Amino acid sequence: MNKSSTKGFGMVVLWVALIGIPGSAALADVLLIDEVRASRSMDLPDNGLSMQSVENRWGTPLQRYGAVGEPPITRWQYSEYSVYFEHDLVITSVLHNDVSSQ
Repeated sequence: MNKSSTKGFGMVVLWVALIGIPGSAALADVLLIDEVRASRSMDLPDNGLSMQSVENRWGTPLQRYGAVGEPPITRWQYSEYSVYFEHDLVITSVLHNDVSSQ
């Protein structure tokens, strides 16, 4: 490639990248909205519940991951979502990607 054709190719790549950015942002917004709707339609543990309350209501998790960091953050994995605890209180419940896209 000569210098002028390389410059032209670079402009085409830049143009395609700029045109694609707004579409990507819109798609991300749609996916986020779908995830929020899916999580609202499910019965997930609420913030502030204790580990004991979560286990009493939703059962034993499939997997318990040990505490990490300070303050200690623990994750319990259920089939469709994970529950995150700070010390022994729920800080958030998150749907797994394969559930929120259904």
